[in-house]
Amino acid sequence: MFVRMNLHPAFTDIVESLQPSFERLIAQPPRKPTKIPAGLPNAGVYLFTEEDKHLYVGRSNNLRRRMQRHGSLGATHKQAAFAFRLAREATGFVKATYKTEGSRDQLIQDPVFATAFAAAKARIRGMDLRFVEESDPLRQAVLEMYIAVALGTPYNDFDNH
Repeated sequence: MFVRMNLHPAFTDIVESLQPSFERLIAQPPRKPTKIPAGLPNAGVYLFTEEDKHLYVGRSNNLRRRMQRHGSLGATHKQAAFAFRLAREATGFVKATYKTEGSRDQLIQDPVFATAFAAAKARIRGMDLRFVEESDPLRQAVLEMYIAVALGTPYNDFDNH
């Protein structure tokens, strides 16, 4: 039960309604990003897991396209944010910046980083994937944060990058 403090009642109502969606997500049998089923809802929240460790949660109004782009061979550094994050970790360029040096555009030109980025996309294609429908953008955003906090997903820091 959510303890009401000095939160706005409308926000509290949203937060208190998220647990069933969280439970549906976790209870869902995992599938591979390369085998996304027919009948997938358009909008919702998705979760990438590797060896039973929950790594990354995201949201989209086009789940099929978004989940596929994370691991797609042709996905660019602007389309595959999770893979880019994994590549940053693998190469030691962990801090995002808006300066030219160390920027996304500059890093992807580095052959070592580009190789790490390709490897990260391949890694994601082998991960387990779950998703839950949520069409309301506000609920999507709050549900994404709720799941990230509840599961302690290490690649969701919600920092600007």
